[in-house]
Amino acid sequence: MKKVAVTVAVIALGLAACNKNNADNSAANETAVENAAATDTNVAAENATAAADSALNAAGNAVENAGEAVDNAQDAVANSAENATH
Repeated sequence: MKKVAVTVAVIALGLAACNKNNADNSAANETAVENAAATDTNVAAENATAAADSALNAAGNAVENAGEAVDNAQDAVANSAENATH
């Protein structure tokens, strides 16, 4: 996404350089910079969301694994007790 933002900015600057109207050039440059900043912000937000989702999934998996470990320990205790009586 950064490449796209940079490409847009370069194209806008290139087109602006061909024009002699400084007000239009300034507006085009400002728009390109704003678009690039908006793109970078959106990418950062998407990355943060993906990282948070991954962290929540990992935490959920850890809780599930701990629950299964408790179940396995209970089964082991029950098996030991049963084996001790035979």
